[in-house]
Amino acid sequence: MEVENLIRLIGAVSESSLTGFKYEEDGVKLHLTKKKDQVQVAAAPLIPVSGPGAEDSAAPAGNGAAADTAAANTDGKLIESPLVGTFYAAPSEDAAPFVAVGDTVKKGQPLAIIEAMKLMNEIESEYDGTVTEILAENGQPVEYGQPLFRIRQ
Repeated sequence: MEVENLIRLIGAVSESSLTGFKYEEDGVKLHLTKKKDQVQVAAAPLIPVSGPGAEDSAAPAGNGAAADTAAANTDGKLIESPLVGTFYAAPSEDAAPFVAVGDTVKKGQPLAIIEAMKLMNEIESEYDGTVTEILAENGQPVEYGQPLFRIRQ
């Protein structure tokens, strides 16, 4: 890639709402990331998202149990989606997931893939630790900033 094209690409990513971009061509790999300036409350209540019929299963007793589970799982660091797309837990349909709850991960280790505009973007661990929660389901659409994983260091 020519230097002028590289500079234009960096400028385009910097001015966009993207927080990450990966590009590979002829053995040259480029990975651009930027951090967002956003305050996030770690103790915000988790709202369970389920498939059809979830509204039928809501009951006052179940809500208390869900709140206890949510409170028990607030330790650790969140890995959030850097872009809008479709979450995939495995590299292909017939492959095993990248990680499961209880797995030990290293910083930089792939955790999942988010497909956006036919581009596959690997989501890597930002921390060394143990996966305590996987907060997205395979094939589920995800939003920018949506928590995907919780990792206890």
